[in-house]
This record gives sequence, C-alpha cells and structure tokens, in this order.
Amino acid sequence: MARVCLVGNEDIHLQYELLSRETARDALAAYDLREPFENSVAVETVSLGAAVSLLNDLNWYLIRFVEDAIVYEPSVSDDEWLSRGLAAAIRDDQIKPEDSDRFLKIYGLEYSESATQPDSPDSEKEDDEAAEPGDDGNEKNPPTDTDEETAPGYDEAAEPPRLVEPMLVTRTGDSVPEYDLQPVAETLTVRVTAEEFGA
Repeated sequence: MARVCLVGNEDIHLQYELLSRETARDALAAYDLREPFENSVAVETVSLGAAVSLLNDLNWYLIRFVEDAIVYEPSVSDDEWLSRGLAAAIRDDQIKPEDSDRFLKIYGLEYSESATQPDSPDSEKEDDEAAEPGDDGNEKNPPTDTDEETAPGYDEAAEPPRLVEPMLVTRTGDSVPEYDLQPVAETLTVRVTAEEFGA
C-alpha cells in the first residue's frame, strides 16, 4: 500500500478546500481521509502508480492549496517518503528505487505541548466504555490488525505534528546531515529528484 499526503498552505484549511469542491471531493470519495501532520490530508492507495494517478487528478488543487505532496512507498524505503516528482519518476522507470536516495529534503516535526501530555481520565473512561461487550457478547470495537506497516510520522493516536522549515541535504554514503535549522525532537525525510533539489 502506498500513502499519499498533501500538506496545505499555511493560510488555508486544506481539507475544507478540497472537500468543498466537487471534483476534488469525487476524487477522494473512495478513500479514508487522515491527518498525520497538521493541516494535511492523507490517503492509502493500492500502489505507487495509483498514488501518482491520484496526484495527477488533483493537480489543479495542488497548485492552489498544497505546500507539498509526498508519497510513502515501503517497497522503496521503509523510513523515508518520496516527493511527487520522484514518485512519478520511479513509477515511469526513469529512476531506479535504489538510486533515489541521494537528494533529500528534511522537515522538522514540531509537536504542540498538549500532544505530549498523558491522556485525561475522561478519555480513558471513554476508551473503557467503547471496549465493553455488546448485548451479543461481542466487543463493540474488535481489535484490528496491528501488523500493517506504518509510514514515518503516521501516528494518529496523538495530535498531529506540524512540518516546519525543510532543509535540502545530500546523502553521503550511509549518513544524512543532521537537521539544524531549529530545535526539533524528530524529523521527516523526503527523497527528491535532482531537479527538485536544484542540482
């Protein structure tokens, strides 16, 4: 499964802008929308090709409302995302997956203070109530498969972090230069094409 994530421009609410327009709403109707990062819309697709096709279908909206569009394809990397351009180049066999890791854009992940706080007693109570057996003796919310691969930054149990101040770097050997634009606890790495890098 490939994942597509659209990160909205700062001055708009991305999900509202997309769902308030019929063409974009129709394109996203078959997907379960998620928000792994602040002001983002993410969906799971069946393949890298389907991810690129969805981005192409939404191109008009990407130009106007989206700061960045990234794709997670675990067969290429299990801990790095791909830019839209790189995802398309890999799909079209213009770049081999093993040759896609030289040019990188690294985002800082900025968490709000509330995201680091433990769950309140009320939320724990709600969780307990949701797990109570129903009249038929079955759980209302049966356990789901937890073996599914999760994209980096894709933690929906917590308040989503904000992507901040991307830094372009070149990988040398196996090492990646440290993100140093501002203090952050975590980073998100996106592979980009040479053209997107400016090389």
